[in-house]
Amino acid sequence: MPEICRFLGIIITINYREHGVPHFHIRYNEHQGVISIQTLELLEGSLPKKVISLVLEWAFDHKKELAEDWELAKEKQPLKKIEPLV
Repeated sequence: MPEICRFLGIIITINYREHGVPHFHIRYNEHQGVISIQTLELLEGSLPKKVISLVLEWAFDHKKELAEDWELAKEKQPLKKIEPLV
C-alpha cells in the first residue's frame, strides 16, 4: 500500500486495489485501522484512543487531499504525499 503520510509513528496508506467506501488505512505499532474519508469514522480495526484522536485531527485538516488521493488510487495513478500533523 502506498504511504501518503507518516507522523509520530503513525503510518497512513491508501491501497490501489480497494473498493467500496472511500477510506484510508492506519498502522501504529501492532495496531491497524481503517477510517472513512467522508465520515471520519473507524470502519475496521483497533487503535489506541490517542492515535485515533491524532489521526482524526490530521484527517479533518486534509479531507480534500485524502479524497483526491482516493480518486488517484482508483485510476491507478501515483498518490500525492500529504503533510504530517507535526
